[in-house]
Amino acid sequence: MSLAHRAEEEERMDADDLPGDVYTAVVADLARVNSVTLARRPTLAFLDRASAGRDRLRLLDVGFGDGDMLRAIAAWARRRRIAVDLVGIDLNPRSEAAARRHTPADAPIRYITGDYADLSGQGWDVVISSLVAHHMTRDQLVAFLRFMEEEARAGWFVNDLHRHAFAHAGFPLLARLARWHPIVRHDGRLSIARSYRPGEWPPLLAAAGVSDARVFRAFPFRLCVERLR
Repeated sequence: MSLAHRAEEEERMDADDLPGDVYTAVVADLARVNSVTLARRPTLAFLDRASAGRDRLRLLDVGFGDGDMLRAIAAWARRRRIAVDLVGIDLNPRSEAAARRHTPADAPIRYITGDYADLSGQGWDVVISSLVAHHMTRDQLVAFLRFMEEEARAGWFVNDLHRHAFAHAGFPLLARLARWHPIVRHDGRLSIARSYRPGEWPPLLAAAGVSDARVFRAFPFRLCVERLR
C-alpha cells in the first residue's frame, strides 16, 4: 500500500453489521494499543496546559470508543484535585455499551450516543478527540475543527496517528506479538494509512478558519494538533 496519499478504504470496525461483542473486544484491544504506545500522554500534557489556573473543567471527548481516554482523564483530575465534568459522545451505539462495561460506576464520566454537533452551546472548556480524525472525510474534519474552535473556551486537542512508513510496516509485528484481535491487526495498519502527515494539516486548519493552532509529532508516531486560548 502506497502512503503517498491517504487511504480511503473503510475500516472493519466501522461496519454497521459488526456484532456488539466483537466490537467490544476490538475497542478493548485498541485501549491496550493506546497503553502500549503511550497514546494518552500528549492529551494529558495538553490538559496540564489548558487547565492552568483552573480548579474545574468541563470536557467533551468526541469519538470515545472504549472510554479509556476519559478514564485516564478522570484519574489525571483526581491527582490534580480538579473537579471535572467529563462527557463522551460517539456515533456508534456499540461504543456506549463497551465503555460503560469498562468504566467504574462512580467515575465522573457521562457517555452519549449521537452527533457531537448536537452538543454545541453547552459551555465546553475543552474539546478533545483521539484516533478519530483519520476516520473522517476532509469535509467532516473541517466541520469538526470549526466546531471545536467555536465551542472550546480554553482550547482543543486532536490526538491522531502519523502516516509514517516505519509505523505502517512495524504495526503488524507488534499486533501479532501482543495477540490483538484480528480486526485490530487489520484496522491498525489501515488507520495509519488513513491518517495525515504534518504538511497536510495547515490547509485543513485554514479551511476551518483556524489560524493559531500548533501541529506537532509525539513519540511514537502520533501527530497532534493543539489550540490553546
